[in-house]
Amino acid sequence: MSANATGIAPTIGYLTKRFPRLSETFILDEILGLEAAGVPLRLWAIADPGETVVQPRVHQVASPVRYLHEAHRSSFGDYLHFLRSHATVVRRHPWRWLATAGHMALSRRHLSTLKHFLEAGPLAVELEADGARHVHAAFAHGPASVAHFVHLLTGMSFSFAAHAKDLYLSSPDILARKVAAASFVLTCSSSAATEMRRVVTSHPDRAVSSHAYKVVLAPHGVDTERFTPPARTDHGGGSDGRPLRILAVGRLVPKKGYPVLLEALARLQLDGTDFDCQIVGGGELRAELRELAGTLGVQDKVSFAGSLSQPEVNEQLARADVFVQASVVTENGDRDGIPNALLEAMSSGLAVVGSAVAGIPEVVTDGVTGLVVPPGDAPALAEALGALAADPGLRTRLGESARRYCVEHLSRTACIAPVAHSLMAVAGLDGPSSPKEGPVRVPVGVE
Repeated sequence: MSANATGIAPTIGYLTKRFPRLSETFILDEILGLEAAGVPLRLWAIADPGETVVQPRVHQVASPVRYLHEAHRSSFGDYLHFLRSHATVVRRHPWRWLATAGHMALSRRHLSTLKHFLEAGPLAVELEADGARHVHAAFAHGPASVAHFVHLLTGMSFSFAAHAKDLYLSSPDILARKVAAASFVLTCSSSAATEMRRVVTSHPDRAVSSHAYKVVLAPHGVDTERFTPPARTDHGGGSDGRPLRILAVGRLVPKKGYPVLLEALARLQLDGTDFDCQIVGGGELRAELRELAGTLGVQDKVSFAGSLSQPEVNEQLARADVFVQASVVTENGDRDGIPNALLEAMSSGLAVVGSAVAGIPEVVTDGVTGLVVPPGDAPALAEALGALAADPGLRTRLGESARRYCVEHLSRTACIAPVAHSLMAVAGLDGPSSPKEGPVRVPVGVE
């Protein structure tokens, strides 16, 4: 990789919303995977989440993370910094700046749009100073908006990824326009790819709706070497007198369906099944869920572990018998994509029960790699858990099949290679070759 005329080696900017976030291990894994593949990343985040617990592997990230909103600056200080950066952009790209500001003033009236426009100023200046040839945004909402504005202000190409909330809760019009302007767009599940394609093709402007081909399926995958089946010497669920160990991992937010899980556990208890359930994750519903567990009479069977680091989650996976992903679609349309915790459980050889939401049925095939139940259906979830409690052999078969599926189709190394290739190619850099086979990077409508 040669330096440009200024002597600066070319780079690729990577923008996320907040980094590092304990719950977003897929972002950390993607960054580490891209760096391992030789992609010269410069890491940016809109803000620091300020979390006290971080994943130990954060320290393996080669690029220092820089923030558009620095913690040491006041809001007024941020404002002055953004204005100075925009003054630099005006000097470098006067016509682009005027066209972008004018278009924004005429057609986009949300305060968040103005905020993203202002944030794009310092990012544009710094990316150009870094010799960046492309910028990739890790989410379809705020980060993609900022990256889109960088593109409009400087002409630098950009791409972005869409996952769950950032896709389903975004304005369809603005989302479609981002796709039309981007070099390519990554989605982590076929269901997300289909939704993104629908959003784009439904746009009334033909110049926008013709860009659905840019939507690309790129599963996150899972580290099948780090998440491996532990040696299991017992089967639980009554076969050796100990309770069935049930595990759920995910933020305590509405789309994870924890009230449904608690109701299913109450039914399981009434049926006489002995179990204990560990719920891992922090979030807004903690107090409400604790109260609900008490109301349902399962407070002695359910533990809320709070936020845990990845090694601590691994310990929970090693001791569990069953993993549950009771996701639902919320009233505002928010839903999961393919939860990383679910893939980690499958790679660890656990029998899993998942609800038929978004991308979950793409990896959990009922009766093959796990059990699938309708979303929000507590009786069906209780029945599935009861079947697994009563049949250790079924748990073993499903767990082994889930592990096999992850190894054969969702190895993170294989999944990250086409993403690295796409980023390097669009930036015009020498890099890893695209894999000749495998289930990743399939254009929508072809898979």
